[in-house]
Amino acid sequence: MRLSKHLARAGAMAAALLALLGCDPQRISELEEGLSTEADVRDRFGVPDKVWDDGGGARTLEYNRQPAGQRNYMITIGPDGKMSALRQVLTPENFARITPGMDMQEVRRRLGKPAKVTPYALSGETHHDWRFLEPPTTPLVFTVVTTDGRTVARTMVGPDMDAPENKGGR
Repeated sequence: MRLSKHLARAGAMAAALLALLGCDPQRISELEEGLSTEADVRDRFGVPDKVWDDGGGARTLEYNRQPAGQRNYMITIGPDGKMSALRQVLTPENFARITPGMDMQEVRRRLGKPAKVTPYALSGETHHDWRFLEPPTTPLVFTVVTTDGRTVARTMVGPDMDAPENKGGR
């Protein structure tokens, strides 16, 4: 009985998350660069996961869709309080800019919070994973590997074995 209650609760939470993720295109369509205000953005997307100071009065609001989603949004608010950019940042082009030696704080700034971070004690590596879609619909994982937890040692891309399209993978 207790297990079925937990499963029902998990199912309800998953359904709510899928409904939330499905609303992103609608929310985006309601915003316009140069016209929409920070209040408009927060009305559509809610409280950001992180606010990045861009200097000069500008800032970027991070809206993370990890670990269940496959997108992360960075929405820039200019010094005038208006939205100047709305970007989905989990793209092959952005991944190509992540290079060995880069500081992990910069990686986080570019990609948002990862879906998961896994330390491997035997190798001394830590894997930081972001789930994303390779256009048009291939679910993949972008992984940044660190050996000191602070700088990029290497990156790799592999199949997202946990994606619904792969039937839960393993």
